[in-house]
Amino acid sequence: MHSSLPLRHFFLALLVVAVWGSNFVVIKFALADLPPLLFAALRFALAFAPAAFFLRRPRIDWRNMALYGVFIGVGQFGVLYLAINGHISPGLASLVVQTQVFFTIGMAMKASGETVKPFQWFALLIAASGIVVIVMHTDGSTTITGLLMVLFAAMSWAAGNITAKRATGVNMLAYVVWSSVFAVPPLLILSLMFEGVDAIRLGLSTASLMTWAAVAWQSFGNTLFGYAAWGALLARYPAATITPMALLVPVFGMSASNWWLAEPLPMWKLIAAALVILGLAVNLLWPRWRGAS
Repeated sequence: MHSSLPLRHFFLALLVVAVWGSNFVVIKFALADLPPLLFAALRFALAFAPAAFFLRRPRIDWRNMALYGVFIGVGQFGVLYLAINGHISPGLASLVVQTQVFFTIGMAMKASGETVKPFQWFALLIAASGIVVIVMHTDGSTTITGLLMVLFAAMSWAAGNITAKRATGVNMLAYVVWSSVFAVPPLLILSLMFEGVDAIRLGLSTASLMTWAAVAWQSFGNTLFGYAAWGALLARYPAATITPMALLVPVFGMSASNWWLAEPLPMWKLIAAALVILGLAVNLLWPRWRGAS
């Protein structure tokens, strides 16, 4: 396994995190026409088909894939779409959802019986102080409800990570594709229950070409290209070389929201972003720094 990252693969990793970060703006565009839960159902239906015809179903327990599909499809993206639909700005959502790192570590340690290390508590404290800054500045574009919803989405993402970790030795792209089908029925049922037939019919009939392009981008760009490219890089290089690039996701998210949606970036927002990203960086890079010293 190579340790150094050639320039072409550095730019590939950069492209992936740019896609993942700017994806929050794409979500906002699609929500202009589509109800959030319907949008999520369409996204995962398109992520499943037609890719499932080209990728063999992973040979693992279907209950594992079903659990992953519900955690990621309903818990993460369904709730995230609801939050971005008027409860939190896309830029801040791209930042807050990265707290999934701490939820993932907490769940993994509880399952293994490990204790949290001092540097992890320190990293969590730094990131949590950034969340506190956001709580102190909630306004019309960001509410406490929206913040809690994105934290719930982050927790669901972490639960999905733990579920996927148990699916050892599978093609991760095929796993994501085939698990997507399990997200569609609950999202459609919830959409019918809470958004209603009239809202669904109106959304589908008024959706513009840009909206359908946003749905396709969610499925093909964000999910299929993102997971395939990231998985290929992780297979070729050490995780310590690739994973720090993910710290740029909220940077791209907040920058894209400022550029395309004119989301303001006041000083408090930049401070909150700096604290959360610093906390993530300490958690991710501290063992590497200690190992090098």
